[in-house]
Amino acid sequence: MQLHWLFLACAIISEVFASSMLKLSDGFSKPLPTVGIVVGFIISFYCLSITLKTMPLGTAYAVWAGSGLVLTSAVSIIFFGQKTDLIGIISIGLILLGVVLLNTMSQMSGH
Repeated sequence: MQLHWLFLACAIISEVFASSMLKLSDGFSKPLPTVGIVVGFIISFYCLSITLKTMPLGTAYAVWAGSGLVLTSAVSIIFFGQKTDLIGIISIGLILLGVVLLNTMSQMSGH
């Protein structure tokens, strides 16, 4: 595995963590989740910036944002009881499909 993928995975996971802490912070009124937001986003943006040294911006951001959206949606459903429906699942699946196609078939991905 190339190192930039490891940094991108770290950026995605820490962004999902920070976004989840946003929900738990109750409008920044709870100190521990608020610290989690700050730390999570700092780690996320740092790892994303390292990724951008060797990966094209469009590709890295598409993977970061798309994967983050899919994982954050899963966290919302599993841990926060967000309701879902068929259209929502199909829509999230299309985002995931777009990320996969970008990385496997597009010349934009830089390979």
